[in-house]
Amino acid sequence: MTGASDVYEFPTADGSLVYRDTGPGSGPPLVLLHGGFLDHRMWDDQVATFARRHRVIAPDTRGHGGSANASVPFRQTDDLAALLRHLDVGPAVVVGLSMGAGIAVDTALEHPGLVGALVVVGAGTSEPAYEDPWALAVQAEWARAAAAGDAAAFVDATMLYAAGPHRTLDEVDPDVVRRLREMTERTVAKHAGDEPQLLVPVTDTWARAARLRLPVLAVTGDLDGPDNIAMAERLARSVPGSRTATVEGTAHYPNMERPEAFDAVLREFVESVR
Repeated sequence: MTGASDVYEFPTADGSLVYRDTGPGSGPPLVLLHGGFLDHRMWDDQVATFARRHRVIAPDTRGHGGSANASVPFRQTDDLAALLRHLDVGPAVVVGLSMGAGIAVDTALEHPGLVGALVVVGAGTSEPAYEDPWALAVQAEWARAAAAGDAAAFVDATMLYAAGPHRTLDEVDPDVVRRLREMTERTVAKHAGDEPQLLVPVTDTWARAARLRLPVLAVTGDLDGPDNIAMAERLARSVPGSRTATVEGTAHYPNMERPEAFDAVLREFVESVR
């Protein structure tokens, strides 16, 4: 156990993974998967709401937050599956934002018995496609900052996702920006720009996702980048019976910008799939 009373460590063969586990468990379990460079704290508002009725599990992905960095090749979905089996959880409603959405879909494909329903936020599968100039510019700055070993510039580029292409950071709630920056700085500090890429991708995810037969909800912020919105909507079109929802006035992190509106959308979906 670490820090807060509901934050724990799961030992693996390649270091420990940190996760939050709380709630009475009377409703279906919820698994909350954070976005890239963040950690489980991005879901603090949702944990406070849903842990009243559900068992809520929010891990730090390997190499993020309090979880160990990888020293050998790994797949994020296998880490999650090992944790959920350790906790004897599943099938669960698996909710993922951005990178977490990709992990959620991967887990439905690779470990289907653990996933009863999927919620993706601002993303589709773990094989994203970007063509919008705004997104390409952010990625170019990431690459430049990483090559230069400029962690501060890398974090600054990541913060652009909080605003999206239609706003400046000055137009975003300062507390949301502060929380995002704090998490991102913590994760970025764990890594070096020249470290080897040990993440093993799951492949052919779009074609395989079209064969999923489980409830899917795709949530987007209307101020998010067009590629992120398009990928979430593409996944919804691919899986029969899927639903979509938009949280207005938000960009890539609708759960943090407008938690009450996001929670209402998630609550309705969870109740409908019980």
